[in-house]
Amino acid sequence: MVDQNLILAGYAVPLVFGLLLMTKAGDGLGEALSQRNPLLVHARRRHMLGMNIVAFMGFVVSVHTLWISNKISEGANVCSTATVFSCDDVLGNAQYNVDPFFGISWGLIGMFAFGAILFITNSVGKEPDALWAEAYMKYGMYMTGAGMLVIALLVSYEVRMEKICQFCTMAHIANMVCLFGFWKAGRMHEEGNWNDEDGPADAKMSV
Repeated sequence: MVDQNLILAGYAVPLVFGLLLMTKAGDGLGEALSQRNPLLVHARRRHMLGMNIVAFMGFVVSVHTLWISNKISEGANVCSTATVFSCDDVLGNAQYNVDPFFGISWGLIGMFAFGAILFITNSVGKEPDALWAEAYMKYGMYMTGAGMLVIALLVSYEVRMEKICQFCTMAHIANMVCLFGFWKAGRMHEEGNWNDEDGPADAKMSV
């Protein structure tokens, strides 16, 4: 069986890279990346690339949690440990592993949520100056903001069980980073750092 820590690292590295592209550190990365893709010298393009990476990783880890839930239901042991970190104990708990209203697996809900975020970030990335672009980013911020309430509920479940699902936590972090990304995109609009022609001013953005 593949070491679960290696899988977690495989999710964490691109997620951190995506976050860096959205922050002041992205300026330095932009200079290095622009040698391969000159368009990435612009803050907005780096920002949207970072958001796409993070949203994609959120989608992938949600798929993984759904897979783990299905394997546990078949009697498999995927990532059970005697420590507080045991996704099997969390995702295998029939009382908490589905939403309380419709009985849908949290992993499936995460797939739909991050799929919607990917639709927004890809659409805006392709047509950043469209009339609907700013509104779409606001919808994304509202969606990920609502996601924080869901995360609070899921964390409360983990507190009751005294167990932590590492992969669920990774999806939670991806949602929080996306919320930050949507918020910062709004700031870029307000401060006039959204358009490519304002490229040099992008470096003035700070987090």
